[in-house]
Amino acid sequence: MEFKLNKIEDWQKVVDEILPQLQHNIFLLKGNLGAGKTTFTQFLLKKLGSNDEVSSPTYAIVNEYHSPKGKIFHFDLYRMKNIDEVYDIGMEEYLDNAFLCIIEWPEIYEEELADFPHHEMKIENLGDERVIIFK
Repeated sequence: MEFKLNKIEDWQKVVDEILPQLQHNIFLLKGNLGAGKTTFTQFLLKKLGSNDEVSSPTYAIVNEYHSPKGKIFHFDLYRMKNIDEVYDIGMEEYLDNAFLCIIEWPEIYEEELADFPHHEMKIENLGDERVIIFK
């Protein structure tokens, strides 16, 4: 699926169309700084019924949210220097115990996820417009 966004409210349409397609509990978010990864996550969690305040997990590495369907973990692996650091935070346990794991900057861990069914969203920031590709 591909989307083009011109304003922040357009994220709602993206979430509305993607949510019925979610079949896996791992969701990779790719995009440059400021592309809208956390903004998308805010819209998604609201649609999932979470009342938690969603913020970027840049410094915490992982934020935990609650929804009627279960726990949602939101990761930011941007500052991880190697795969051992990802294992050190207990990534496998999070993946096993979550309704949904949203992983920003997943590249360092992507090879390990090759055998796990997951979704991926790429967000390209083109200035006034964002192009989103979901698979």
